Amino acid sequence: MLARIALLLVVIVDLMGQGLIFPIINTLLIDPASTFLPKETHSSTREFYYGLVSAVFYLFWFFGAAYISKLSDHIGRKVGIVICLGGAIVGYGLTILAIEFSSLWMLVLGRAVSGFTAGNQPIAQAALIDASGSEQEKSANLGYIVGASAIGMMIGPLLAGVLSDPTFLGSYASVELPFYTAIVLVGLTLILIMTSFYDVRTERKPIDFGLSEVFLTLYRIKDFPVVQKLSFGYFFFLMGLNAYYIYLADYLIERFKFTTFENSMMLVILGLALMLGGTVLVPYVSKRYRKIPTIVASAIVMSVFIILFMVNPIPDLSYVLIVPILLAFGLGYPTLLALFSASVDESRQGWVMGVTIAWFTVGSGSISLIGGPLMSVSIYMPFSIGVASFCVSMLFIFTLWRSPEVQALDPEIQREPGKAPA
Repeated sequence: MLARIALLLVVIVDLMGQGLIFPIINTLLIDPASTFLPKETHSSTREFYYGLVSAVFYLFWFFGAAYISKLSDHIGRKVGIVICLGGAIVGYGLTILAIEFSSLWMLVLGRAVSGFTAGNQPIAQAALIDASGSEQEKSANLGYIVGASAIGMMIGPLLAGVLSDPTFLGSYASVELPFYTAIVLVGLTLILIMTSFYDVRTERKPIDFGLSEVFLTLYRIKDFPVVQKLSFGYFFFLMGLNAYYIYLADYLIERFKFTTFENSMMLVILGLALMLGGTVLVPYVSKRYRKIPTIVASAIVMSVFIILFMVNPIPDLSYVLIVPILLAFGLGYPTLLALFSASVDESRQGWVMGVTIAWFTVGSGSISLIGGPLMSVSIYMPFSIGVASFCVSMLFIFTLWRSPEVQALDPEIQREPGKAPA
């Protein structure tokens, strides 16, 4: 139990960084009142810098996830997690220096280091899968991963909103203080991992790959037709959510003039809805409904409510409309991960979880790069791309996923005799 808690804490501090950084970066780079960039910096340039900083994180996350998650299959989950936690501490330190010296390029470097060592989530997923005794326990553990991610996404913006706001801390508040606090939390998690977590899988394989592994993680799916088919629907499913999530705070600043604190509270609600979806809906739905219809229903709900979010003219109503979007994602995402996990044997769980994160980072980096310029054209463009991505995802689900080998991953739910189907 303590080992499971330690793994979930790893995910919490991993996602805490994203929830912490987004509202602060938005304020630093987008808000004209910020002194981080020169006052005369044009809004289109600000949007470009925001997209660049975001894209660098996801680009380096792609490389780190591809290499470190694969490495964990060979040297052990624990060593991989320790590497990632150490990198998080370095990344936060560089971010503090960037803010102190108003250095955009040091901020970019800090995001690059943080991104490369942001591979904790797939390693923790693989470690929990190693310890799962059944398919239902595996689905539940993956749901807990989403719940832990949500808690991290709530803690991050809470730290950003409260510790940087003089309303709460007076003269002690600063934009650097959340990052100092994050360093302490990551350090404590590192100590807990070192003292309480032990790999379930004790066999070790010789390392038979080098840095070229970063280019091969996705290439190798050509040898796994089922993983390949799953990847098309999965990639666009995540693109749909990321186009919304990455530019959410930016959109709220541009349209409703939200402050850092208001954006932080929006991300807290986002995290709470995601947690409820992963920890409450997943166990309930996975026992009653097949996985693929669940994923389709999640995509439809997210598409509808993103459209409602775009046409909503009332700032406070935004806090309500975000809830079904993240509830649906909290249900659909671990369900997708369960399909990927079922598509390979135990020896490749670390690799396949690395594939899922690699697709996530490729999509996130792509929308970060193109979203900034698109935001300068229309603040609705990234969200429109998100809705279109969900539609493309469902197209692949209704075509490629109809193959027998994919359908075999999603058998009919076995119900107790005498019970009617749900």
